Amino acid sequence: MTKENTSACGLTESDCSYDKRRAVADILSLIGDKWTVMVVAALSYNGVMRYNEINRQIEGISQRMLTLTLKGLEQNGLVTRTMYSTIPPRVDYALTELGLKLVVPLRALYDWAEEHRPEMLASRDAFEDRERINAPRRAEFYAAK
Repeated sequence: MTKENTSACGLTESDCSYDKRRAVADILSLIGDKWTVMVVAALSYNGVMRYNEINRQIEGISQRMLTLTLKGLEQNGLVTRTMYSTIPPRVDYALTELGLKLVVPLRALYDWAEEHRPEMLASRDAFEDRERINAPRRAEFYAAK
């Protein structure tokens, strides 16, 4: 039996296979969306919520985007949608057990982003400064061709 090589971050060659990367990318495309993160955060903090409560809590989200986000979360087993036959009709949303398990990695990502945001903003500023300095040189280079 041969031992697989591991990368500096502990990934093996089989961890990096196309099929595994594709599977992870599919999940990340769902949970990496800013509205999804905000809906999961709202539900994790508040528990069971009605549609309008979520809408009021998440500034800037359109009704269409909230509806699509909730449907995607429900479709993937992260949120339950409970309808009550009352007048007016009542619909509650809550994280499932699987959705609750997503809170821990999202919290870790939040903490990382909060800790490293100043570094990233400084890098952005430095990049823009370099671009501003190099723009005339690039223009001269392409004009000479």
